[in-house]
Amino acid sequence: MQLFDFNFYRGSVWIVGAGPGDPGLLSLLAYKSIKKADVIFYDALLNEQILSLAKSSSQIIYVGKRGNKKSINQLEINKLLINEAKKNKRVLRLKGGDPFIFGRGGEEALSLKLNKIPYKIVPGATVGIAGLAYAGIPATHRGFNTSITFISAYGAGGEKPETIDWTSFSKTSQLIVIYMGLERINWVCSELIKRGRDKNENIAIISNATKQNQKILISTLSNCLKNFDKNIIDSPALLVIGKNVLLSPILNWYSTNKRNISFLKENKKDHEQYNFV
Repeated sequence: MQLFDFNFYRGSVWIVGAGPGDPGLLSLLAYKSIKKADVIFYDALLNEQILSLAKSSSQIIYVGKRGNKKSINQLEINKLLINEAKKNKRVLRLKGGDPFIFGRGGEEALSLKLNKIPYKIVPGATVGIAGLAYAGIPATHRGFNTSITFISAYGAGGEKPETIDWTSFSKTSQLIVIYMGLERINWVCSELIKRGRDKNENIAIISNATKQNQKILISTLSNCLKNFDKNIIDSPALLVIGKNVLLSPILNWYSTNKRNISFLKENKKDHEQYNFV
């Protein structure tokens, strides 16, 4: 009996999550699909080292989206996937993280389904879980939380989402993880405090999660609102709000550089380094 069933047929599309950055987080199916694909459409947040796994004859096409930059729209991407599959190619749609968590994988799968194109979904490690682990923040921790809430800071058209129930999340969400939140951190902190969250609640900003240049900045909601300068940390970044953040300085295991975690000083727009012992 085979360990797993790997059949990447010609004329089909695989929508694959490549994880948040560290190539070691690739699943076995993701690895095999990259090696086998005839054409690869990849996203902006993908670690491009992963593309070196592709066979030399594979066609590799960038279809990424980054804020305020001209990019291919989703309908065009859907058409590309369909057209290449109709050419009897093994088509790989390679995404950072997990394709079904703020990755538009569902939209692409629906398009393939409507056009009778065979497809497969391969989950990946989402940054909202793996990124926390690499920062030493347990997504759940006994005595701290029994739930976790994932939020995107951007709506379908890039706007601030109007459907976020900040009042409910502020009062009931024990741990809040916000994707793509760096550019809107003031809005996030303001809404949470305004709707009842403790202004002294801890917040971690994790930049380039799981990559070699990962950095972590720890503060409170009120201090971030008053003193945060987005120039001191790079995008993409994840926001994590809750008691679990307190464990990061203790459990942060990943960095080879002990100066990758810092605290935002009160009333100053710079940050001090936290040095481990």
